[in-house]
Amino acid sequence: MTTDSRDELLAEAVGLRTRGEAERARERLVALADRHPDDAEVAYQTAWTHDVLGLEAEAVAYYESALAGTGLSGEDRLGALVGLGSTFRILGRYEEAVRTLRGGLAEFPDDGALRTFLAMALFNTGQHDEAMRILLELLATTSEDPQVRTYRRAIGHYAKDLRETVARQD
Repeated sequence: MTTDSRDELLAEAVGLRTRGEAERARERLVALADRHPDDAEVAYQTAWTHDVLGLEAEAVAYYESALAGTGLSGEDRLGALVGLGSTFRILGRYEEAVRTLRGGLAEFPDDGALRTFLAMALFNTGQHDEAMRILLELLATTSEDPQVRTYRRAIGHYAKDLRETVARQD
């Protein structure tokens, strides 16, 4: 199989998924992944398509293969980290989700999706304070809601320690 046919087959399968024909895309991507087991891009697109179909358990190995390989664009690497972390979380593999998402944030520290999914995974592991801190900081820094923007500094300050209070002045 030539590189051109690999590229054409990959583009066709991604197009099928984009048009809502995820099952057809999955069939083609699985076959392509079998022919190109070390191709990180093919593995990532195969994982993504499994996720779209609700086949999260099957997606994990493809995400792991994509992340272990080379050649993913930064955008695709970010997508694979979000996808794997989110998939671990939905499968109840919370500690793996936290590890994956923290690792993703080490590479992409400003990504809101990674922070959001990390907050969810932290909630699932009982780390509610950190989960709330992450979400409040994200809200304070990214919201365009005029009322949130008015209180941006206060929200950011309180996010650091929601349990903090001041002594009453009676």
